[in-house]
Amino acid sequence: MEKRRSIRPKISVGRHAGAVSINVDSYRPLVGDELIDELIMLARELSGVRICHLNSTALGGGVAELLSRYLPLLQTFGLSADWRIIHGTREFFVVTKAFHNALQGAQYDLTEADRRIYLQANEESAKLIGREYDVYIVHDPQSAAIRHFIGENRAKWIWRCHIDSSSPDPNVSQFFKPFIEAYDALVFTMPEFLLPGLQIKRVAFIPPAIDPLATKNMEIPIELCKRAIADSGVDLTRPLLVQVSRFDPWKDPLGVIRAYRLVKEAVPGVQLALIGGMAGDDPEGWHILEQIEEEAANDRDLYVFTNLAGVGSMEVNVFQRGCDLIIQKSIREGFGLVVSEALWKEKPVIAGRAGGIPMQFPEGYHRYLVDTVEECADRVLHLLKRPGDRGDFGRAGREHVRKHFLFPRLLRNELRLIKDLLHPG
Repeated sequence: MEKRRSIRPKISVGRHAGAVSINVDSYRPLVGDELIDELIMLARELSGVRICHLNSTALGGGVAELLSRYLPLLQTFGLSADWRIIHGTREFFVVTKAFHNALQGAQYDLTEADRRIYLQANEESAKLIGREYDVYIVHDPQSAAIRHFIGENRAKWIWRCHIDSSSPDPNVSQFFKPFIEAYDALVFTMPEFLLPGLQIKRVAFIPPAIDPLATKNMEIPIELCKRAIADSGVDLTRPLLVQVSRFDPWKDPLGVIRAYRLVKEAVPGVQLALIGGMAGDDPEGWHILEQIEEEAANDRDLYVFTNLAGVGSMEVNVFQRGCDLIIQKSIREGFGLVVSEALWKEKPVIAGRAGGIPMQFPEGYHRYLVDTVEECADRVLHLLKRPGDRGDFGRAGREHVRKHFLFPRLLRNELRLIKDLLHPG
């Protein structure tokens, strides 16, 4: 497929900038004055501090999506913040995807060739990173070794792990440990994710969050949503289930399809839309997409929408608001931003009991966390038959997200960490 060529053959590091304007005061009605005022104070205390976020892709996946809105918010508070991206060969991203899976628990036979490809890419990237920053925040395993190759440096370095690394493949874990231990601080989503056996100076547990003001989460009239969904070919006189995620085996899209077909035995008119993006650092996604398209080829009620066909944040928002319920049947998960996105829109969610997903569920609704295809289908059927329960779930979910999983809370947590690293005591 021609799109495979989007992975650049030469490793480079460059700034990623976006012209996004954010009004800080727009968050006040959502999170309260106290939180916004604390952020203003923290930003003043960190005035002049230069922050660099570093990851491996600008498109696709939760980290890229988060940073595209998070960096402009930092800048709105008067902080100097850049986003730099490493690019590598296809072989590099095949290896790092395997490392990603291995840190999440998949077995992997680490080879000398893997080590060489990974270390060479990180060493070359380290040569291209500017030395003008005071704080570097490096996201996930793809570029974790960059700190090692930088050498002695006055800046503070934070490694931010977005995945569940609680039960990693031991060989891959041992390979990464010395690189990770070189950082001044580590950030994991929750204590359970901490990579075993680390000798660390400082660790913080900070869950991700969503931006309620982003195009993906902004308020849209439901009539407009339904009209747009109908224009895509979906029949809104019948129930619609939606899963929004990268095409990744850990998101279990094929399991979602099996659950949908079990539901269809009881509710013949049910429809399923799988909406996903292709990440530049995830070559495995193409294979998963091909499998899904094969499943959809002879099923007129199974829809597949991707960013390759022009589906973006607005379309995701429309489908999340206009469907009957959301599925996020992850097998392993770092956080799963789509859960908070759906609950923010007052949509009920049937989700895998994995990683950071349970913390996003409001109290009293954990019965909608599932472990199997059959449980998923059963919970879907339960909610399809009970619109009142769907409404109660959605309202409780929105309030839970408002209190715990909106951007200003995330920014406060990270600025507090940066302040403590730069000005201990």
